[in-house]
Amino acid sequence: MFQVHTLALLLSFTSIVFAIPRPSSTAGQSIALRRRSTAHRTEEEWALWAKNQREVLITKYGVAKPQRRSSGTNLITNQNADSSFFGSIAIGTPPMPFNVILDTGSADLWIADSSCSSGCSDTSTTFDRAASTSFTNSSTQFSIQYGSGQASGTLGQDVVQMAGFAIPNQIFGLCDKVSSGLLQNPVSGLLGLGFSTISQSGATPFWQTLAASNAWDSPVMAFHLTRFVDDPQARSEEAGGSFTMGFLDQTLYTGVIEFTNIPSGQESYWILPMKSITVQGNTIDLPNNSGSYAAIDTGTTLVGGPSNAIAAIYADIPGSVEQSGDYSGYYTYPCDAAVNITLSFGGSNWPISNADFKLKQTTGGQCLGALFALNTGSGAPSWIVGDTFLKNVFSVFRFSPPSVGFAQLSDNALAQNDVQGTVPTPTLADSAVTVVATENANRAIDAGSSGAAPFAGMVGIMLTTVIAWILLDIL
Repeated sequence: MFQVHTLALLLSFTSIVFAIPRPSSTAGQSIALRRRSTAHRTEEEWALWAKNQREVLITKYGVAKPQRRSSGTNLITNQNADSSFFGSIAIGTPPMPFNVILDTGSADLWIADSSCSSGCSDTSTTFDRAASTSFTNSSTQFSIQYGSGQASGTLGQDVVQMAGFAIPNQIFGLCDKVSSGLLQNPVSGLLGLGFSTISQSGATPFWQTLAASNAWDSPVMAFHLTRFVDDPQARSEEAGGSFTMGFLDQTLYTGVIEFTNIPSGQESYWILPMKSITVQGNTIDLPNNSGSYAAIDTGTTLVGGPSNAIAAIYADIPGSVEQSGDYSGYYTYPCDAAVNITLSFGGSNWPISNADFKLKQTTGGQCLGALFALNTGSGAPSWIVGDTFLKNVFSVFRFSPPSVGFAQLSDNALAQNDVQGTVPTPTLADSAVTVVATENANRAIDAGSSGAAPFAGMVGIMLTTVIAWILLDIL
């Protein structure tokens, strides 16, 4: 699922990113990201964290699966020194705000339910079905599995809003059982930003409904993530950057955006062929086939790849040592080494900063590296590229044609690293572009719907069409 997949058991240890929606000064609305300071961990806690980072990805990737337009921005929160990034959405009538992990490596939206009987003690906000007049219940069971746990419950349907957009009939999971540690206050759930082909609920993801309905000015989503991992004074929550839908904030990048198309038929995760890796100026050999496929995953903290390639990377860093036990798959290297690593998916070589590569000092002047060996399941991408890389670029996820693009961060974007500014708070837009999901998006809820609520009836009438209008601002 997501590294927040690490989300489970280790949100106190993990590195994931979440976003909070808030109007911006650019076109449309913005979602700000917040970040939380790094908790002091014992050696045992670091070992558990490292083990779960690996196991979470093994489980997550074990199985591969006409109207007015607008744009919006959600400000992100950086949680626990780059452990995670979250934003905010609103659900129901009246709308209730929730902080959610933003995860391009999964495709389901789920929220902790007010009836949650386990794993929700650290969650400050849960969904109260009775408090929303537009909520439609379902008897359909929902479960999503992560390497360090799972969340389960039933499916529901309600108005979901984010960054100035709304879908009145969005299907989402209401979880009453969540593995311990999967949620850490103030996070209440997860918003999947992958394609519907990997949706556990069978519902079309929020973002995909908007993009397919031409609700956006431009068919793109983009991330700018801040860095605080190298700041020992970082607070538990810091401004984490931004997540935009429908436009690109040109103040956050410079030069051209280099797009690479997703291989035909691979629209599931955001998959790109990795063309090359360089370490200390040396090129690592990569296969010229699906063995080089990489999932670009905002819900993952680190970078995982095939054991032979990871071994070759550290072989070019003098003094590197392969680890074992809970640290199996990881390597340490001399802390005073200047490590120069670049990844390429097209023409440019994109560097990973030393600050992001160095996770922590162990013993004897050795530091733990952020790239580790990972053996994914059959049919899953060989590489999982998470925030260790994504903090170094402006990343764009384009719906049509399906592709991912990277650009160099602007001075304005870089200036937001390690700056203890105002942490964004969830806000509701004064107006929202509203899109009704299609029949395919509602199939899962219809199959298990327990009642003929007026709202459900209205949705049924509109199943075969896509309609957009401006909420509270209809001309």
